[in-house]
Amino acid sequence: MKRFNYRAKEKDTGKVVKGSIQAENEQIAGRLLIDQGYIPEVVTEQGAGLFDKKNRITTKDRITFTRQMATLIGAGLPLATSLRTVAEQTQNKSMKSIVEEILANVESGKSLYESFSNHPDIFNGVYLALIQAGETSGTLDLALKRLADQEEKDAAMMSKIRGALVYPGIILVVIIAVLAFMMIAVVPQVENLYNDMHQELPGLTKFLVDVTNFFGQFWWLVLLILAGIVGGIFYAVKNTTVGRKTMDTFKIRVPIFGGLFRKLYVSRFARTCEMMLATGVPMLDSVKISIDSVNNTIVEEEYNKSLDIIKGGKPLSESLKDREYMLPLVPQMASIGEESGKIDEMLGKAAQVYENELDEQINNISTMIEPILMVIMAGLIGVVIGGTLLPIYSLVNSVNV
Repeated sequence: MKRFNYRAKEKDTGKVVKGSIQAENEQIAGRLLIDQGYIPEVVTEQGAGLFDKKNRITTKDRITFTRQMATLIGAGLPLATSLRTVAEQTQNKSMKSIVEEILANVESGKSLYESFSNHPDIFNGVYLALIQAGETSGTLDLALKRLADQEEKDAAMMSKIRGALVYPGIILVVIIAVLAFMMIAVVPQVENLYNDMHQELPGLTKFLVDVTNFFGQFWWLVLLILAGIVGGIFYAVKNTTVGRKTMDTFKIRVPIFGGLFRKLYVSRFARTCEMMLATGVPMLDSVKISIDSVNNTIVEEEYNKSLDIIKGGKPLSESLKDREYMLPLVPQMASIGEESGKIDEMLGKAAQVYENELDEQINNISTMIEPILMVIMAGLIGVVIGGTLLPIYSLVNSVNV
C-alpha cells in the first residue's frame, strides 16, 4: 500500500481539508476520498515531487485525449474501440494507464461518466457534467469537442498572460543586473578613493557602501530569506484557505492585471455556462458548475449568491445583476437570450466579447508596463549614480580649488 497526500473540499460545506490516505494507487485514493464525502483537488504520492514530472498528466495531454475521442466517436466508431485506439496512441504512461482503466470499466458495463468519475484529479466537474449530458442526449462527440475547444482556449489565454509577463521580467532582470554591477564594481572604488584622500563619504554614498558591504557579507542570508518568503507564499496559496483567498484577492485588485483577471473570470463563467446549457445540463446545475470553473474563491463566493435567486424562480439575468466582479454585458446578453430562447448562444457571444478584449489587453500589457519599469529603472540607477559619480566630481572640484 502507498500513502498519498491530498487536498480536498467537503461536499456539504466546501471547506478545504488536507491530509494523507493509504491506497494502492492515485485513482483508488481519489475514489476513497469521494466515498468519505470529499471532492479531491490534489492527490499526490508521498515522495513524488520535483523529480517525478516525466509522466505527469498535463492540460495538453487531456486536450489531446479529448480531441481524439471526439474525432473517433464522431466518425462512428464504438466507444470501446475509440478508447482502445486512443490508448494505443497515447505516449504519456500515466494517461495511457487511466485510459486503459476507463476502457476496462466501459467494457464491464459501466457508463463513460462513471468511468471518468473515478479520476476526479484529472477530469473536473465541468468535464464530468458534459460527459454525462452528452451520453444522455446522444451527443457525446459534440460534448467532447466543446470540452477540447474550451480547454484549448483557456490554455491559450493563460499562455498569453504568462507570455506577456516575459518582457517585463527581462526588464527587471536587467535593472537588477545593472544595479548589482554598479554596486559591486563602482561603489567600492569610490569608497577607496575617498579613503585614500582622507575625506568623509557623503551620506548617500555611505548608504550605498553599507548596502554593498551587507550584501557582500550576508548574501547567503538574503537568499535564504527570499527563498523562505517565496516558499512560504507558494505553500500558503496551495495548502491554506487564507493563503489562497489572499492571492485571489490580490489577483482581482492588483493594478493593470486586476481588470484583466476579472474579464478572464467572467469570460470563463459565461463560456462554461454556454457549454453546459447547449449540452442540455439544467440551468441550476449549469450555473453551479460554471461558478466552480472560475477558479477564484473570492469571485466564486460572490457568484454563488446567484444560486439562491435562481432557486427562488428568478431568471439568470436577474440573479447576475449587481454582482460584484460580474461585468454588465453578461446579464444583459442573458436577458436577451431568455427572451429569444437562445440564452446559451447569447452567453457565448458575451464570452467572445470579453475574450477579444482580453486578447487586446494582453497584447498591450508590455506597452503599459514598460513606462513604469523605465521610471523605476531610471530612479534606481539615478540614486546609484548620484552616490558615485557626483561625489567624484565634488572631490575633483575640491582638489582643484
